Amino acid sequence: MSKNNSGNDAFFKANKNSKWYLVAFGMIGTALSGVTFISVPGEVGNPDLQFKYFQFVLGNAIGFIVVATVLLPLYYRMNLTSIYGYIEQRLGKTSYKTAASIFLISRTIGSAFRLYLVVIVLQRYVFDYYGIPFTVTVFLSLLLIFAYTYKGGLKTIIITDTLQTFFLVSSVFLTIFFICKSLDLSVFQAFQTVKESQYSKVFFFDDYLKGNYFWKQIIGGIFVTIAMVGLDQDLMQKNLSCANIGEAQKNMFTFTGIFVVINIFFLSVGALLYMYAEKNGIAVPMVDDVARTDFLFPEIALKSLGLIPAIVFLLGLTAATFATTDSALTALTTSFCVDFLGMEKTENVNNPNIVRTRHLVHIGFSFLMFLVIVFFNAVNDASVVKMIFKIASYTYGPLLGLYAFGLFMKTKTVNDKLVPVICLISPAICYFISTYSSVWLGGYTIAEELIIINGLITFIGLLFISKPATGETRF
Repeated sequence: MSKNNSGNDAFFKANKNSKWYLVAFGMIGTALSGVTFISVPGEVGNPDLQFKYFQFVLGNAIGFIVVATVLLPLYYRMNLTSIYGYIEQRLGKTSYKTAASIFLISRTIGSAFRLYLVVIVLQRYVFDYYGIPFTVTVFLSLLLIFAYTYKGGLKTIIITDTLQTFFLVSSVFLTIFFICKSLDLSVFQAFQTVKESQYSKVFFFDDYLKGNYFWKQIIGGIFVTIAMVGLDQDLMQKNLSCANIGEAQKNMFTFTGIFVVINIFFLSVGALLYMYAEKNGIAVPMVDDVARTDFLFPEIALKSLGLIPAIVFLLGLTAATFATTDSALTALTTSFCVDFLGMEKTENVNNPNIVRTRHLVHIGFSFLMFLVIVFFNAVNDASVVKMIFKIASYTYGPLLGLYAFGLFMKTKTVNDKLVPVICLISPAICYFISTYSSVWLGGYTIAEELIIINGLITFIGLLFISKPATGETRF
């Protein structure tokens, strides 16, 4: 794909001629990371969780519809390559750089975290056997991803993500088949067994103080999707490669339907894994004297089901990981090149060194991700690593606040120079609210709705530094 498509237009926008059905299918692999592949099934065994995640998925689906009907038309109307160009036109250059910086930091840490969690699984079950060090495993993974993305970028990824999603989806279905075979169940019997099991409770209305409460999950799912999909260059870049808004919306609506269905199967895999483990006396693996449900799927797939299921699992896990990481690297390179180096500006488009510079940026982000993953491994404390990832996820709240202010406060703009301060204060306040919410709020646990609080604090902060807009606000 990259042979005759190594220019910036192919790398950033896939020449604006991506087929919507390929984008829709390939986005499944991007949305379902390797962490989802192993963590969602693993959590099913927790009595307080079970199929709780499906509530969040329903919220996601509503959020995808909002993105398709509100944000995508805006991006197409403005003909954006980087979606943060909206903030520049609406609020100013400092606000624009702040939004792009938030994305770069969050996506670098988030993607590194997801790749790290998958690589430690591969390291534990595969590469340790051959005596290959962790750093070499990480380096080879990133080298492979770099090799097929540095030239064609998004043009190549549209195709590779389609292939990776095929392996990911096939892996889920085949895993269900292999476990059903081991349990002497037909597929239809298996779903009936899952439905009647102790693992399949979906809706939790009993205690609004808990994080699994239905409306918390639905509302959190909606706003997490709007912020972490609709305001994220990574997920939006594929949508913006379609020829027009109609194609992009067809892609989003189709993707939403597939996304909901495939998550039902992921949760079903989790219930079947626990039933298989119970029947065969397999305990949840322990790491540093802590039960790690993340390792239950690989433990069974790689040690109990046989060679073919093990290969299928590895293909699915690797596909999910690569589909997430390759698009993240491409989006990081795109954002830095467009938002900070101005490669889309008229005066820079014909620069003869522009492609070479993009290659260097791509190398730089690959190396940065390598360093972050090695750092996570050196810390060797799961709680610290997850805290770093959680703090990074807080930064999407300010993006939500920035876009909400831009869209709803048509008659106002902001003191541009003070925007970075607001975007730093808001996540810090949210961290303390999240840490002490159960003490301050009589046992109420803040879950996914924290991103709404984060966005609201940012929005209020922007109101404090706002001023009347001069001229017409078109966007």
